[in-house]
Amino acid sequence: MYEQVTDELRRAYDASAAQRDAAGLTDWKIAERANFLALLGAEGKRSLLEIGGGPGHSAAFFRDAGLDVVMTDLSPAMVRLARAKGLDARVMDFLSLDFPPASFDAVFALNCLLHLPSADLPRVLAAIHRLLRPGGLFFYGVYGGYTFEGVWPEDHHEPKRYFVFYPDDELRQRVAGLFDELSFRTIEIEGERGNSHFQELILRRREPA
Repeated sequence: MYEQVTDELRRAYDASAAQRDAAGLTDWKIAERANFLALLGAEGKRSLLEIGGGPGHSAAFFRDAGLDVVMTDLSPAMVRLARAKGLDARVMDFLSLDFPPASFDAVFALNCLLHLPSADLPRVLAAIHRLLRPGGLFFYGVYGGYTFEGVWPEDHHEPKRYFVFYPDDELRQRVAGLFDELSFRTIEIEGERGNSHFQELILRRREPA
């Protein structure tokens, strides 16, 4: 399942890389990453890993703010665009985060983990926990608010992408084994239907008892 999902995601995002690079980010996403940067600054965090960083807009933002940034994405086309911005960008998927333990003060994941099959989420959360230093911070932002897992039938990408959405309480429970929740908030997105909204978790690496 994971290999099939990642192969199709890679092809979809390779095909849309230039378009996504030109589009940039919406205002509310810019505000959310700025809030996280403020928290990093208040705690003296210096190094950050962004996973699923696309063409590198957020990684460049954090780098330009003075952080030591490494970015990963499974799409080679996205990574090429990020490297063109002078970023340390590497082709890696969620289950192949090849860094030594305790490499980073923070991890930033904006609208990427929603492509991860639910069965693989515990392994990826454990990998992120391993990569964070003691006291490390984790920004986990995804769309959700209801239960869905599968290929999104109305997706405009080709091949159509795999998505996983969780109700708020379930998402919070799924991270609770490894991380302490500093904050949770939802953001209503214009044009989204029903219970759909953006879910933002700010988490801290929990230390072994």
